[in-house]
Amino acid sequence: MIILSIDPGVERTGFAIFDKKYKQSFTFISAGLIQTKKTSSSPNRFKDIGNQLLTIIKKYRPKKIIMERLFFFKNQKTVISVAQAQGVIMFIASQQLIPVIFFTPLQIKQIVTGYGRADKKTVQKMLQLMLGNRNEILQDDTADAIACGLSYCYWNEELV
Repeated sequence: MIILSIDPGVERTGFAIFDKKYKQSFTFISAGLIQTKKTSSSPNRFKDIGNQLLTIIKKYRPKKIIMERLFFFKNQKTVISVAQAQGVIMFIASQQLIPVIFFTPLQIKQIVTGYGRADKKTVQKMLQLMLGNRNEILQDDTADAIACGLSYCYWNEELV
């Protein structure tokens, strides 16, 4: 089953593609960024996110979308724009009849590193150990999407 994991943002939305076979067996396929121009208006940036996401969905045909749940932001402007980007992603997912599963940052860190309060460096180090030294892991937004997807791949649905 192909899954698409997403770390939403307005300027950069990270994504990762996995093929989850069964239980904790999976193959990491690809990762990348959906980027928008700072000079574009907000509506155009959200349109760009939606269009690029549709292109990814048509290429890989995911059966589920995994996304990090908004948790807490110090900057109110940031939380609003990230929530709006999530809304675009959920809208596209619903149009394509793809269920969306959410993980909190704490859950992602706990599953990937074994410690829910791990910092970004520790998460990236674990990603490199799990997937090898890959260039995709170097960009924060892509690394977050990969960690989100790995969380789903390692997650045991029977325990929830």
